[in-house]
Amino acid sequence: MKEHADKKALLDSLKDVLKIEKDGSAIEILNDKQLRSELIDEIIWNAAFSPSEEVRGLACFIVRLIGKKTGNGPASIFDIYKARGEGNIKGFTVPAINVRGLSYDFARAIFRAAKKDNVGLFIFEIARSESGYTGQKPAEFTAVMLAAAIKENYPYPIFIQGDHYQVNGKKYKEDAAKEMKGAKDLIKESIEAGYYNIDLDTSTLVDLSKKTIEEQQKLNYEIAAELTKYIRSIEPKGISIMLGGEIGEIGSANSNEPELRAYLGGYLNIIGNIPGISKMAVQTGTTHGGVPLPDGTIAKVKLDFDVLDKLGQICRKDYKISGCVQHGASTLPADLFDKFAKVETSEIHLATEFQNMIMDHPAFPEKLKKEIHDWCIANCASERKETDTELQFIYKARKKANGPFKKQMWSIPEADRTKIAASLEQKLSFLFDKLNVKNTVDIVKKYAKAVDVKVNPPVIGGKQEAFEGAD
Repeated sequence: MKEHADKKALLDSLKDVLKIEKDGSAIEILNDKQLRSELIDEIIWNAAFSPSEEVRGLACFIVRLIGKKTGNGPASIFDIYKARGEGNIKGFTVPAINVRGLSYDFARAIFRAAKKDNVGLFIFEIARSESGYTGQKPAEFTAVMLAAAIKENYPYPIFIQGDHYQVNGKKYKEDAAKEMKGAKDLIKESIEAGYYNIDLDTSTLVDLSKKTIEEQQKLNYEIAAELTKYIRSIEPKGISIMLGGEIGEIGSANSNEPELRAYLGGYLNIIGNIPGISKMAVQTGTTHGGVPLPDGTIAKVKLDFDVLDKLGQICRKDYKISGCVQHGASTLPADLFDKFAKVETSEIHLATEFQNMIMDHPAFPEKLKKEIHDWCIANCASERKETDTELQFIYKARKKANGPFKKQMWSIPEADRTKIAASLEQKLSFLFDKLNVKNTVDIVKKYAKAVDVKVNPPVIGGKQEAFEGAD
């Protein structure tokens, strides 16, 4: 792939296909076929891998302009979840897919599966922690998802979500102001990048040492309310960013009705008349990534669907929000997935199994797999528990290799990447069917829209870029 080291080289590569206004306010597509067949691959490669910060920033910005032109968004799923909370639509579970590695090929596979099954309801997401260890800052992540939509000629708005935007309980106790500033700075950066769906995870602030459930949840809902007010104050005109809350840290004790009511009652009292959260993440017995056994396989989990059913009904009936969110679900047995829609689970988060499918695929180069294995041993040793076998340790640690090995993974021979993507696409089609989101494009067309938000050129070295020579 052609890698550009300076702005002029990047803009020269575009001149016969795209015309950008000198102030960066608009773009014209001169050759749609060439854009989708060749150029978009080159642009997104440079967005991720150019040695020049200037080129990376401009490439991300150019993809945002193209996405505006092609109608891909990004968009908020707020109005869809609002309609669900009001009982106007039902019977499906929206998959939120964490794209950690091989991101462009993975996202393309998602769009191909979606087009094949007429799926409109799906979310691309990345957690705060994932963004760091996968080397995907918000501007780049949005650009890659949009580029994949452009490449696959997907014609609808897309939903991008910041997952687990956490206020860490331990760090908050040490320095509350610093922790809140970090959370707000990330939120602002993410919104500017087009993350119009954000999960506010303040669940580690729950204090189980308190006597009453209301006291236990108090700081959780207070900080969630503060962040909600902040987001409503900076969100783009015409967009209500979809927000999620969380009442129990994933992997801890199962959630219950008193916790739900304590959180929502306190939270809604603080935020007043502004739009609040649209969904609630609850704990049902799962753990992020699953629990690896000594032989590297995943332990079976007893998932409590009654929690999802009962608390979801309360969410919709009493609070008019869409329902409950299931985290840590991708490694569950296949025969469980059709149950989520049956109990009206609002959303399900899927991450680790896709990573496993990529890294364990027969077409994934053995040499690269060994390099990742060796890297984990050399760089993640402090995370290894005394009781971990090597297989358990590597299973848990290798997610951290997605960033350091990002370029090598994107550079896997095309024939092998095609095989890996085909397996992902097949799995996605299975999930879309089980979660009952096939033929949901009409819901997206009715309730969601890509608002024309002004996208500012990147600021490089304290100076905002201009596009002299772009046309």
